[in-house]
Formats: sequence, structure tokens, C-alpha cells
Amino acid sequence: MAERKLLAGHAIRRLRRGAGLTQAAMAEMLSISPSYLNLVERNQRPISATLLIKLAESFDFDPRTLAAAEPGGGSEAIRRRLAHPMFADLAIDRNEVEEWLASAPGGAEAFARVFDRMGEGDGAIAPSDDPVALVRREIERWRNHFADLDAAAEALADELRLGAGDLYGAITERLRAKHGITIRVLPADVLPDTLRRLDLHARQLQLSEVLDPASRTFAVAFQLGQIEAQAEVDALAKAAGFTDRAAERLYRRHLLSYFAAAVMMPYARFLRGCEATGYDIELLQRRFGAGFEQVAHRLTTLQRVGARGLPFFMIRIDRAGQASKRYPGASGAALVEAEGRCPLWQLHHAFDRPGDLVVQLVEMEDGARWLTMARTVRPQGRRFGAVRAEFAIGLGVEAALARGLVAASGIDLTGAAMPIGIGCRGCFRADCPQRSAAPAGRALIVNERERRTSALAFVGD
Repeated sequence: MAERKLLAGHAIRRLRRGAGLTQAAMAEMLSISPSYLNLVERNQRPISATLLIKLAESFDFDPRTLAAAEPGGGSEAIRRRLAHPMFADLAIDRNEVEEWLASAPGGAEAFARVFDRMGEGDGAIAPSDDPVALVRREIERWRNHFADLDAAAEALADELRLGAGDLYGAITERLRAKHGITIRVLPADVLPDTLRRLDLHARQLQLSEVLDPASRTFAVAFQLGQIEAQAEVDALAKAAGFTDRAAERLYRRHLLSYFAAAVMMPYARFLRGCEATGYDIELLQRRFGAGFEQVAHRLTTLQRVGARGLPFFMIRIDRAGQASKRYPGASGAALVEAEGRCPLWQLHHAFDRPGDLVVQLVEMEDGARWLTMARTVRPQGRRFGAVRAEFAIGLGVEAALARGLVAASGIDLTGAAMPIGIGCRGCFRADCPQRSAAPAGRALIVNERERRTSALAFVGD
């Protein structure tokens, strides 16, 4: 398969202007001609590997962010938005989108922001002040990596390790001795429908007996974070500038959860563990006393400058395909951002194999290839006779970066991959036997003299 060309003139232009440089000055720094830089900025030349290295050496930035920084998320993301029924009569083709991005990247980014703010890309107009959407945008602005929280959690974890090898015991003792808070595990019938509760009058953190060891450790680390990471959390919450109280509280909860996970899986030690084990999730669970979902989420946060891990994405869905968690991290994966999902992606098949890790090599319409993993999880708190919730966690990393993963063992990462899309309404693959709907904005072709693989043939680009 031919290597995809990286066209990111908009990002180079933004980088140059941010540094206060003219094209001539930047070209001199990079030892290239001003005319070549001009062509690169206008997306008429791809960014070569040599130029990429020179940019990384001359400016403080991660080269992997160039592709992720495309206006509106790039041509495929713009086409997803244009697949909305309100644009059905326009029939805008791929070439028009590419020309738009090349000639007016700012306009494309403005369109994407307005569209997302109006409807979050789901085909319905959503309120612009939806707390969950506001928090998600703020998390993505940070790429779900909060350096100050990581540093504070790492220092605390090292201090706790000096006192005891048992992290849960060390945290409970610190809460008791330093903050006057004791831990009490109560029967499920005493805490019905509640997993964790802080009784300020009794200075007691009450935990339900239904919590497993990993969840108990997480709960006490969360409580410790409310006390000892208050300054860091307050600063991040203030910087977010939420006017909606619910959004601010949701954001604070995310930050405290981030801190708790960082105490359980301190950055440097966790990254070393990932690299030493080939990102073996089950082994990482045992090594750090964490649950599958906790480890999966932690994998999306490894973006420390100078010590980055692989850029994983994570998504959590239910059996109806509804996403309740999305963390694109540094991957910028359309698989996470899209509201629709392809039934050929085996994320959905995880429900048929509870507890098993389902690994699949997939390829998107734009040629992007991903090694994906999926597994089911069940939240804590279920009692006999109660409704049993179940979710599928999807993880993915670019196939080109997945060679050292244990999950990639026996898989030819350059070989055949499952061609998938982002849901039928946003997918433009022809002759897909699994297609359930024609792409939005594409007229159907009905021919009584022939029957194609897909019953829903449509006008192409």
C-alpha cells in the first residue's frame, strides 16, 4: 500500500505566524526555498520526512499533531458533517471538499465549529450549553493529558510507596493520619444504589461491599485527590471558564478521576510497564491493580512532552451503539468522533464474547489503518436480580505504530484489513453488502436490469 501524503499547510502556516516569522525567515531556518514553503503552506506539496524532522528540531511541537490539526478534523470529518440531511441537495463531492480545505482552511474550521456547536454532528439540534458536550470539548482541548495532575499524582504515589507496598492500605492510612478521615466498608443493603459516600459529620468515607479491590483503591484515591489535588483541580476548572455549574462539576469529577488513576498508575512507571510488556493490558491490570477500563483510559493520556506513549483512542458503547465515553487522545480518530459506527467493526462483536479481547485490523475510506481492540466491561454495583449493565470498550492505535504490541502478534499490519466506515449515512464505500442506508446527500441509482452487491447503489463522487 502506498504511503499517504501528509498535507498540513494550514498547520505550518499557523506555526509560522505563531512564531512571528515571514515565509522567507522560516524558509531560511529550515534550509528550504521560500517558494517551496509557499507551496507547502498552500497544500500543493506534501510535507517530506526531512522537512518534518527539521520542523520538530526548530520548533517545540509534536510532529504527530500536524495531521490531527487539520481544519475541522480533515476532509473525512468535513464530509461527515456535510452528510447531514440539511445538505442533501448540494451533492458536494470529495474534490470540492479538498479544494475548500486547501484554499480556505479557516472557513472550513469555522464551518466545523458552528456545525458542531449547533448539533454535535448527530443530525439533531442539541443545545449549545449541554454540560456533557462542554466538558468533552474541554477535555479534548487538553487532549486528555493534564501535566500538573500527573506530576502531583506521581509525587504522591512515590511517597506512598515508601511507606507501604499496598497502595489501598497506604492511602487509607494517609487519609486517617493526615486528614482525619476513616474508611468503612458497609453492606450493600446499607448503601443501596450507592458505591461511595463521604460522611462529613462522622469524618468517614463509606464504601459499598460490592466494589472490587481495584474500584476500592480508585475510590480512596479519588477522595485523597479531593483534598491534596484541590489546587491543581481548582486552577484547571477556573481556566475552563464554565458558566454552567453542572458542566464545572462534571469537569471536576473527570479531573479527580484522572488524578486517582494517575496515583494508581503513575506516569513514568506506567509508561515503562507499557513499553516493557508490549502494552499487554491484562498484565498491566495485574501489575497496577487496576480494572480494564481504568487501564484503557490511562492509555489515552500518555502525552507527556519528551515521554509520549502510543496515541491510543478509546470509546465506550452500549449494545444500542450509543457512546458514553470518547477519548480521541492524540489520535484524532474519526472512529471516536463519529456518531455512526460501522457494523463491520468488531467493537460490536465484543458483546458476543464477554471478557475476551477482540482484535481487528481495519481500514478507513481515506486509507488510515488502525489496530483495534475491544472487550466488554460490567460496572460495579450490581446485586442479584438487578439490571446488569454491560458496555464494550474500544481501543485503537495507528497500524503503523502497532508493531510492538502483543495484541498485534500474528497480524500482518500491512496486509488485508477490514474496510469500514463511520456509519452508513457518512460512508461512501460502494458495493458494501452490509449497507443499510445510502450516504446522506447521494442520490440512489435504481436499475431494474441488474442487481449489485448492495441493494442501495448511489451516485458516486
